[in-house]
Amino acid sequence: MAGARAAAAASGGPSASSGNQPPQEPGLGELLEEFSRTQYRAKDCSGTGGSKVERIEKRCLELFGRDYCYSVIQNVNGDICGHYPQHIVFLEYESSEKEKDTFQSTVQVSKLQDLVNRSKTARCRGRFVCPVILFKGKHICRSATLAGWGELYGRTGYNYIFSGGADDAWADSEDITEEDCALRSDTHLFDKVRGYDIKLLRYLSVKYICDLMVENKKVKFGMNVTSSEKVDKAQRYADFTLLSIPYPGCEFFKEYKDRDYMAEGLIFNWKQDYVDAPLSIPDFLTCSLNIDWSQYQSWDLVQQTQNYLKLLLSIINSDDDSGLLVHCISGWDRTPLFISLLRLSLWADGLIHTSLKPAEILYLTVAYDWFLFGHMLVDRLSKGEEIFFFCFNFLKHIISEEFSALKTQRRKSLPARDAGFTLEDICMLRRKDRGSTTSLGSDFSLVMESSPGAAGSFTYEAVELLPAGAQTQAAWRKSHSSSPQSVLWNRAQLSEDRLPSHHGLGEAKSSSSSSSNHSDFFRMGSSPLEVPKPRLAALSERETRLQEVRSAFLAAYSSTVGLRAAAPSPSGAIGGLLEQFVRGVGLRGTSSSTL
Repeated sequence: MAGARAAAAASGGPSASSGNQPPQEPGLGELLEEFSRTQYRAKDCSGTGGSKVERIEKRCLELFGRDYCYSVIQNVNGDICGHYPQHIVFLEYESSEKEKDTFQSTVQVSKLQDLVNRSKTARCRGRFVCPVILFKGKHICRSATLAGWGELYGRTGYNYIFSGGADDAWADSEDITEEDCALRSDTHLFDKVRGYDIKLLRYLSVKYICDLMVENKKVKFGMNVTSSEKVDKAQRYADFTLLSIPYPGCEFFKEYKDRDYMAEGLIFNWKQDYVDAPLSIPDFLTCSLNIDWSQYQSWDLVQQTQNYLKLLLSIINSDDDSGLLVHCISGWDRTPLFISLLRLSLWADGLIHTSLKPAEILYLTVAYDWFLFGHMLVDRLSKGEEIFFFCFNFLKHIISEEFSALKTQRRKSLPARDAGFTLEDICMLRRKDRGSTTSLGSDFSLVMESSPGAAGSFTYEAVELLPAGAQTQAAWRKSHSSSPQSVLWNRAQLSEDRLPSHHGLGEAKSSSSSSSNHSDFFRMGSSPLEVPKPRLAALSERETRLQEVRSAFLAAYSSTVGLRAAAPSPSGAIGGLLEQFVRGVGLRGTSSSTL
């Protein structure tokens, strides 16, 4: 690992596109093609595919370098983590082009490397706490949840169980080092391993930990395979502010796809047996949001995502100097969803990545937040779990100023925009005459829990590092003076995606199987991939920027990936489980669906 000065921005902007298509970032199509073809693995970056990945990583470094000075954590061949970028960016402070010539690192890179290597064992799949966004001198980080004893005592066997028997589980395992063996024989294994994790969190000045898991511990085949900070028996994380904000996993987004990509009215079934993590948010973080958190189990997918995003934005926009960690289980589905929404929302306010154009910030978040951090788009598409598509299509729901991180005084000075009807509002009124769907909402109960209290006593080897957060803050101040998954649905709401089209049937062809009796792609006037038409009312700058990002994504996605139909299991749920087991024991290779 070596420090690196931020690269200068590449010359030239995005190529202009003809017609009404939004401007495209050069290479975005190649990125989506590669993303939908294979899962990123740092150790596989060789050959033709490797050259594509190198171009993607190089472009990310160029885009980060436009507005920041940074150091690089070297992860060549996945030596630290197999599903993290080969060049992990550690943003140090915002800077202009002139300041880049006098860049001085604020971190001790070699010591940070040592801390990362020691702490990675504490997290599932070695996905350690990694800073990915710098806002007002604070680090917004991502990771997986805490590893359980199964992974600590045998990562190879754990990966096999946790992956559900996927035939690549053995290939993902890491060699057991001498240090690991020494840790195993130590009676204070968890104290040491999680102690290093806590050291890294403190080095990054992280105070808030937001856990998106719907479980306290992930259970697979009757075995606890992961843990989490909120159920750490020794309360090692009691000095941090822990938030349990349960959010449905990627499997739930199969319901989103099956409902023609309509998230309105789609409610997660919180009464399932494995769901045991209640919503738990300290009162001092909720008092200013004007949200009735006791009703969270009755929120649909839109409301839940909106309210969680508001919560995260309020935390990072507070007056203290503390950073934020967001994680789910493996940290490659729900975690990039909220990291990407945070990055795009703050960018739309002009608060981060200030020099990047809409097509450029889109490329950066798709490439860095999703692809290079290991999101398994190929697998998710084959199962119809389209959380990746949901993320960027969801931008239409956060365009209002209530999601802005700008100060309240600034927001109050903006002109009112809701006077009168837009063309879309008129179309929406027309569709309301078609009736509503019967509500299946039921009574829900809520258990509110406070964060853990006193810290348990534990010891671990000290790693002498000055907190990077304090140095970063100083630099910033200087420069800134159909399954049990869902309940369908509690109310009838109309999606923007289903507005009548002025152009009739889209020209794009369906990528669904020819044996299907209906098309999942480009139905009459209801295509989720239809690029939004210009509105009659004037748009705020925030709305304009987010709409441009969404339009660019839909245009690129429709020309590369499209909306795909999930391949059915051989003989229902039982057959699918048996098929998974057969592949897991090596009797059959993983089937690939050509769509």
